Amino acid sequence: MAAAVAGAALLGKGLDISLAALQQHDPYISSIVDVASQVALYTFGHRANEWEKTDVEGTLFVYTRSASPRHGFTIMNRLSMENRTEPITKDLDFQLQDPFLLYRNARCKYLIQTPVPQL
Repeated sequence: MAAAVAGAALLGKGLDISLAALQQHDPYISSIVDVASQVALYTFGHRANEWEKTDVEGTLFVYTRSASPRHGFTIMNRLSMENRTEPITKDLDFQLQDPFLLYRNARCKYLIQTPVPQL
């Protein structure tokens, strides 16, 4: 029981640190709703008619905001300083095909893979 409480405290501390890091990019983020520890982002290449891996890979955070839009997600990129942030609005189209989350915005089709396969 004590180990479970200690583990929850460590997890809470980790989320506090993550929340502070997210708020440096967007001060309106108020809470983290969910986390996937390792994801990779792909875009759909129309010429090749296939999914192409991007240079975005890392932790996915789904969060609430105190301003509009009220929800969003960010992939904190481990491969570069370029994070992927997307506001969740009525214009986003989502489809879950486990272990993939597909979404489309006005610009492109994306695929989020979790967990990332180890090579």
